[in-house]
Amino acid sequence: MRLRVIFLLLGIVPTLSSAWADTIHLKNGRAIVADRVRENGNRYEYEIGEDTYAIPKSSVDRVDAGGIPAQSSGGAKAAGLPTFMPDDSLANEGDLVGKIIKEGKIDPEALSKLETKGNAELSATADFIAGKFEFDHGNIAQARQYFEGALRFQPNNSTILVYYAAVLVRTGNASQAVSYAQRAVNSAPESPDAHTMLGYAQFASDHTREAILSWKHSLALRPDPAVQRFLSKAQREQNVESEFSEGESVHFTLHYEGHQTSETLRAQILQALESDYDDLVRDLGNPPRDNILVTLYTEQAFFDVTHAPAWSGAMNDGKLRIPISGLSSVTPELAHVLKHELAHSFIAQLSGGRCPPWLHEGIAQLVEPRSLGSEGRQLAQLFKSQRNIPLNVLEGSFLQYSGVQAYLAYAESLAAVSYINDSYGMSDIQRILQRIGQGSSTEAALRSTLHSDYGQLESEVTCYLAERYGG
Repeated sequence: MRLRVIFLLLGIVPTLSSAWADTIHLKNGRAIVADRVRENGNRYEYEIGEDTYAIPKSSVDRVDAGGIPAQSSGGAKAAGLPTFMPDDSLANEGDLVGKIIKEGKIDPEALSKLETKGNAELSATADFIAGKFEFDHGNIAQARQYFEGALRFQPNNSTILVYYAAVLVRTGNASQAVSYAQRAVNSAPESPDAHTMLGYAQFASDHTREAILSWKHSLALRPDPAVQRFLSKAQREQNVESEFSEGESVHFTLHYEGHQTSETLRAQILQALESDYDDLVRDLGNPPRDNILVTLYTEQAFFDVTHAPAWSGAMNDGKLRIPISGLSSVTPELAHVLKHELAHSFIAQLSGGRCPPWLHEGIAQLVEPRSLGSEGRQLAQLFKSQRNIPLNVLEGSFLQYSGVQAYLAYAESLAAVSYINDSYGMSDIQRILQRIGQGSSTEAALRSTLHSDYGQLESEVTCYLAERYGG
């Protein structure tokens, strides 16, 4: 079976840091993609999300500044969204941010005092500051409440509407987000941010043609490389899928090229997905709100649209993109692919789009279901000799890896999640995802749930593999 890669659900929303990451190239051929790298004496210190790690200089070949964006589970910065400054009319209120955010937390009492002044503009601004703080720190549920409070005071404020639309897309409510993003455009027709967000919401809710127009309008107002990349992808999709047909089931919308798939195969795929949906509701809960989009491609069309690595066999970037060349029925392999990719939608929903790749891929493989099987013994030896890829490194995108490295990254992810499931159960996996969704870093979520940091977890996985597979 070919390996699979996940572009996280909210790759289509500008809520992950769009700053270009630094890449540490190790002498053993591996690479670490980090948010930031700095020298400190005889070692390099690097940050992935909220966590800081160190590696001896003697292990490093070189460090490249810039490269692919780091995908981390740390605080998701709102890069690409409009910046915020309190209105000049509120200057007499002093430092509003300092009043509302104290010691790294929102002060509810300060918010209440500001609202008692009866100034709608002040109240909206205060709630927005609180919402943006929670949004930047990954607590999306709390951010949504604050933004809703801000909109009650200023329902047509374009900046608040843009952020609220981003929250809706991020929580699986893309179709609902379209109306708020459109209101943002109506309130500020010359705002590139409003047009950009409208495009994100439209693309996520299967209105690709409209998203292309919105992004073109945004780029005409302000050039932006990130928006240009999304526009290019949407145009590739539109070119390939212009003649596609559409079908639906209770929870899925299916796009397909008529002469490439039989009616029987399409019916089997939808039936399999509906069955998988029920299984995942039971195992993970918290399904996406909107219908889930599924597109069936030929092999060539899949790579034309996605530009995925050659080793990938399917993708979930908010839409399940499945190559089905030569198939006339749902084979066991395709059934595994469908459930694996669908699981990513549930994981993203439960974690607020903040789950790191190793945990994403480990859970998705676990529920396929897939076991380590014959790979277990080799993996046990790798962990025993400490030649495994460290879990904190697997918080970075798997797209940086060659086929062999990706194969190892997937196997290690499955080993770690299998250990957690066998030792603590699926309920603790859910709790880890929920805590990540509430703004915790992955390591903090592990500590509060399993009482293990990354180092301890890797030691426990090493013992688990040795006991189960020898080594």
